[in-house]
Amino acid sequence: MSKLLAGSIALVTGASRGIGHALALDLARAGAHVIALARTQGALEELDDEIRDAGSEATLVPCDLKDFEALDRLGHAIFSRWGKLDIFIGNAGLLGPVSPLAHVDPKQWEDVLAVNVTANWRLIRSLDPLLRASDAGRAVFITSGVGHRADFKPYWGPYATSKAALDALARTYAAETVNVSPVRVMLVNPGPLRTAMRAKAMPGEDPLTLRTPEDLSPKVLTLCSPEWTETGKLYDFPQDRILSFQGPA
Repeated sequence: MSKLLAGSIALVTGASRGIGHALALDLARAGAHVIALARTQGALEELDDEIRDAGSEATLVPCDLKDFEALDRLGHAIFSRWGKLDIFIGNAGLLGPVSPLAHVDPKQWEDVLAVNVTANWRLIRSLDPLLRASDAGRAVFITSGVGHRADFKPYWGPYATSKAALDALARTYAAETVNVSPVRVMLVNPGPLRTAMRAKAMPGEDPLTLRTPEDLSPKVLTLCSPEWTETGKLYDFPQDRILSFQGPA
């Protein structure tokens, strides 16, 4: 992969496996210095080995996204070392229970909203000055079709609610940055991919029928490039199209 992102600083959450792992590795191959955030130290170290083999470097951040004060400190640490952030990929997510809303335990609900929504808001709050300091700040959030479809599916309440809220969060941030900064903000719907989360949600599905995070990753890297100009829109991987959000018809 050509070094199209040489000199860039990129933060990826949920970088230890699945979509986050594929994105972190491809960002490194494109020349970016990757700040890899995930809960599991061992998996981060394996990623670090792969990034070094690709001829790039990473900074590992073992962190639970529910540790909001740590996310605040992360912004300060990035500022102290680099003074900017070129790419932020909010990938980490929690599926939560697939069950009737009335059966969801309050702690399960709070955890899904904390990881999928509040952590991304705390990161925007922490990283916004750094993205604005970049010549081409790019923020990409991994969402899901369950959060913006016309007819919602039963039993997916916590996850769908959190992804609908994430869509609103990212679109608001896009509206706040479009005319006053070089920051561009996009949402990505991966569709069904061969990931651990998908296997948990659909245990009877044959994973070999699904595309992989490595198939998606190059598409997301396009949204991270300095040449990308769209903001506040959705890239839908199953359709390979950029879609605009619309109000009720």
